Amino acid sequence: MKISTKGRYGLTIMMALGKNYGKGPLSLKTIATENHLSEHYLEQLIAPLRNAGLVKSIRGAYGGYELSRNPEDITAADIIRVLEGPIQPVEVMDDDDPAKRELWLKIRDAVKDVLESTSVADLVHYNENMQVQDPYMFYI
Repeated sequence: MKISTKGRYGLTIMMALGKNYGKGPLSLKTIATENHLSEHYLEQLIAPLRNAGLVKSIRGAYGGYELSRNPEDITAADIIRVLEGPIQPVEVMDDDDPAKRELWLKIRDAVKDVLESTSVADLVHYNENMQVQDPYMFYI
């Protein structure tokens, strides 16, 4: 399964809103500027996320967008399904050899499990939880 820029930028929007959760609305202009992305493109992505109930819009001079639920309650799968469609890396054919069919189903389930078990909060806090290893030092 190849995630397009829609999915990647959608995750970026949701991570930015997740970092800002509980602090008020965040504008798409701010998200675009901080992530070096096109504000116009983000505007196209926010509508399906809002229609799916993942974000809510706040009108006014200090308006913008907020997550509609806690970041722990929104998964990467929720976002990818809205922006990319069903999670199906390979179309399983009825005439596929049973061994190949089983492989495709295992791949689909593995991808789905990773996306469904990763929340927006997990993505936001990923860098904080990573253990940074010292790089190897080479001297000549």
